[in-house]
Amino acid sequence: MAAGLHEPVAALMRQVGRDIVMPRYRNLAAHEISEKAADDYVTIADKESEIALAEGLAAILPDAGIIGEEACAADPAILDRAGDGLNWIIDPIDGTGNFASGNPPFGIMVALADAGTILAGWILDPLTGRLCHALRNGGSFIEGQRIQARESGEPLPIAALAVYFMPPKERADIQRRSRDRFTLVDIPRCAAEQYPRIVLGQNDLSVFARTLPWDHAAGTLFVNEAGGLCQRLDGTPYRVGDPRRGLLAASSPRLWEAAAEALFR
Repeated sequence: MAAGLHEPVAALMRQVGRDIVMPRYRNLAAHEISEKAADDYVTIADKESEIALAEGLAAILPDAGIIGEEACAADPAILDRAGDGLNWIIDPIDGTGNFASGNPPFGIMVALADAGTILAGWILDPLTGRLCHALRNGGSFIEGQRIQARESGEPLPIAALAVYFMPPKERADIQRRSRDRFTLVDIPRCAAEQYPRIVLGQNDLSVFARTLPWDHAAGTLFVNEAGGLCQRLDGTPYRVGDPRRGLLAASSPRLWEAAAEALFR
């Protein structure tokens, strides 16, 4: 089923990126940006993008529910059913803080999950047009070309650690443990960019504190189907609907084990 959905979903995402997201880029009025919570922004483009994606995805697969970031912000009870049955998972603009400030990167992310298991995922960079997608047990692709995850090859693995949502003590412990083990680089504050970096060998690993489904459903599948490894800190798979915090992604199972040992054990 998921394989047959790729073309219509990709076309829909490209249309939304072209017609809704990009016309608003560096063209937002002050009243079109608001703060949902501290350092958590939403723009008129997020809202319009989610409406268009939800309508289009419902037409492509009417049997699936819709779990959208902005809908969940308005009604948190929607998230409670994210792991139940067949659902589209929508991040209308990932990296909204970047988008709102007129800076890259940002992206559109869509996934399809059934009872918490991720069946397919798509990640679009509207600026470059790069489309990543993955199918469960079917591989990962960039612009239709199958891709295998690769390590950076640097003496110390390159790590982008999204620790700003961690409690101060936990954050300090991760940073201490990282010293002399990894080359630390700035995070892009955009999962739609971070996950491709891991597969493309630009970064070797990343730690995420928050694990909301719209941020991670498409990306975890993309890394895993490319031969990398993305899972919970205890080594269990990431599932939509699981409210636990903490996720570790690496460009290879070998590096995942090394990072888990260094950072969390």
